[in-house]
Amino acid sequence: MFGKLKEKLKNWTKSLVKKAEEKEEIIGETKEDRSAEEKKKEVLEKIKEASDIKPKEIEKFSESKIEKIEEAASPEKIIEAPVKFEVGLEKYTPDLEKIEEIEKELEETKEGLEKKKVELDKQQPKHEGEKKGFFQRLTSKLTKIKITEKEFEVYGEELRMLLLENNVAYEVADKIITKLKREIVGKEILKKEVEVQIEDTLKDIIIDILIEPYNIADEIKMKDKKPYVILFCGINGTGKTTTIAKIANHLKKKGISSVLAAADTFRAASIEQINKHAEKLNLKVISHDYGSDPAAVAFDAIKYAEKNKIDCVLIDTAGRMHSEKNLLKELEKISRVSKPDLKIFVGEAITGNDSIEQIRSFDFAIGIDGIILTKADTDEKGGTALSVGYVTKKPILYLGTGQEYDAIIPFNKNKFVEELGL
Repeated sequence: MFGKLKEKLKNWTKSLVKKAEEKEEIIGETKEDRSAEEKKKEVLEKIKEASDIKPKEIEKFSESKIEKIEEAASPEKIIEAPVKFEVGLEKYTPDLEKIEEIEKELEETKEGLEKKKVELDKQQPKHEGEKKGFFQRLTSKLTKIKITEKEFEVYGEELRMLLLENNVAYEVADKIITKLKREIVGKEILKKEVEVQIEDTLKDIIIDILIEPYNIADEIKMKDKKPYVILFCGINGTGKTTTIAKIANHLKKKGISSVLAAADTFRAASIEQINKHAEKLNLKVISHDYGSDPAAVAFDAIKYAEKNKIDCVLIDTAGRMHSEKNLLKELEKISRVSKPDLKIFVGEAITGNDSIEQIRSFDFAIGIDGIILTKADTDEKGGTALSVGYVTKKPILYLGTGQEYDAIIPFNKNKFVEELGL
């Protein structure tokens, strides 16, 4: 699941980061600043190594003193006019001989300084959060980049198209882009952490978008007066009847008994299909003849459950297109008669944005409470699962992942994001 969307999101993130890096922008510094900074660092290292000046004194040098040090270290400058400068409280008049002495001392003390550096490093705290030692502070350079609004606008449109191509609804894609822009544009981010920052932000946004599901088994157990009635609806060919059998099997493993209501009296062989599932799972089916009133089938199944102390009634209904008004009215009647505790829409994960329109129509007709997406194992895009819950404000309860009765898993937001690769 999510193969294509996962790969494209990764590529998009890398492209945005690469674009930001190509600017070679280091926050608070220009190329000239970096060059000057490197010179200062070299001079400070020489003075430190060739004298008894303490590190803290070196750190207190003002900009003017550093400039004088640089001038003093230049043979050409010394030849033209010797420069006096201050270090601490003493005054020096550097010349060529002095520079040669410094170079000589550097060579002689190099080995001793290296040993001292090792000793100082060993004294530094090893755990995170502690301040770095002098040598580390002096030589470290934390480069940062900033993603501008103009850059994000270009790559934001690319992200929008990427999401739409992978079955993410337009309004969901727009929300993702808006929130991502708010979180990363104009903010200073460590260069090495930009990609991770973007991925973590996307992860948080998606988790926030997805509706938190509830546990059906817990809902059934909490109801005092049994049976707990669940009505399933959806269009033809989505695997609705097989999904009902999977749910019955899932509940059975949790110690919850159920009876199936064959209220699809419209489609040929629908009753035989549900009976076949019931035989394999050792479940009872309540059915009438084809063409009979499906609401009456649901009513009889509920009465059977009450009489036989069965925990749950699972009502199968005829698959119908969301545009078929007469069939939707029939569904309204079934819902009105059976008074279900839960109304579940069953759709395909691979249908894309069509699923959203279907769910909206069924929600308008009977007010659905949850969603099950079948064929999630063959969905390489993943956008439907990301969109349907947010658009309808209804939770995804289960994902169908195959034909076997065990091939259904409770929907988990965090696991969904992990499989998305974020």
